[in-house]
Amino acid sequence: MARKSNLPLRLLPLVLGIALAQDSSPLPLVLNTWPFKNATAAAWRTLASGGSALDAVENGCAVCEREQCDGTVGYGGSPDELGETTLDAMIMDGAAMDVGAVGGLRRIKNAIGVARKVLEHTTHTLLVGESATRFAESMGFTNEDLSTSASKALHSDWLARNCQPNYWRKVIPDPSKYCGPYKPPDVSEKDNPAYEEVDIHGHDTIGMVVIHKTGHTAAGTSTNGLKFKIPGCSVLYTPSRVGDSPIPGAGAYADDLAGAAAATGDGDILLRFLPSYQAVEYMRRGDDPSIACQKVISRIQKYYPKFFGAVICANVTGGYDPVERVIQTDHKSGLRSKGKQTENIPARCASPRVCRQLFVGRRLV
Repeated sequence: MARKSNLPLRLLPLVLGIALAQDSSPLPLVLNTWPFKNATAAAWRTLASGGSALDAVENGCAVCEREQCDGTVGYGGSPDELGETTLDAMIMDGAAMDVGAVGGLRRIKNAIGVARKVLEHTTHTLLVGESATRFAESMGFTNEDLSTSASKALHSDWLARNCQPNYWRKVIPDPSKYCGPYKPPDVSEKDNPAYEEVDIHGHDTIGMVVIHKTGHTAAGTSTNGLKFKIPGCSVLYTPSRVGDSPIPGAGAYADDLAGAAAATGDGDILLRFLPSYQAVEYMRRGDDPSIACQKVISRIQKYYPKFFGAVICANVTGGYDPVERVIQTDHKSGLRSKGKQTENIPARCASPRVCRQLFVGRRLV
């Protein structure tokens, strides 16, 4: 989650291990959002042991699912209005332009693993809700409760605060003051404004891009979504709100002819701009990854100045944006992981002076 910091906007580099050699190959590359270092390391080990880019993305994201990274990935976090945790995940093969994804996955912990099975064993792209759960069970995944004491406590506290924040607008009763159930107002009644005080620190999806030493690309995401999102009908097994993470081009995108990108943040807004796809297209046209990421963020900010989120970009030659392009207020240094060595690199901040921690895997020669 986002954290406060009083550190200066640029940090001096702190090197742990030897410096990257001048003639070091830029590939392979592992890049992911947020300070999820164990995920980066798992993806790197996968590549080092001969695994594919897809294998690396799956294994890296799976670590976050097991470790419940920041409470926003995996089981036991982000309960919906009914108190249930559901998961979204996506994995994309940039060589075959093939995707597997799940949205609103219920009672299955390994969402990225299920997404991989959708890619490998179906001609579909996205399975949602109870249908995704049944598919996962048919693939051998265990059906188990995703709630924990922590997620139950979050839900109880939310109810005690009159269901604040929530994501309703133009309904009665007034969603800024009361819990539901809600319904549209009569035409004679005045519309209630949307309640905008949303927890901006609850969107820490892991997004990961991998460029294999052969140049093959893959990208993926995993998240438990937005806290207190609007649920589906549990009786009819309809899925709840789904954000950007499992949507190709929104949550992540990869193409061996250009590069790969991933996004994290306010998924409802990210869905409207397909930032990962757009970033890859900018790189296809020749833009440097830093420029591609900045263009995407600037376009979103033009329409939504208060938007909270980030985009990471890497091209097929191993170039990447050394700053996770973020809008909102917090700051961290970047970290670059080179095999078993790590290097703290200066953080360059995107408007308005914001950075996030960035993890990268690189090969030493």
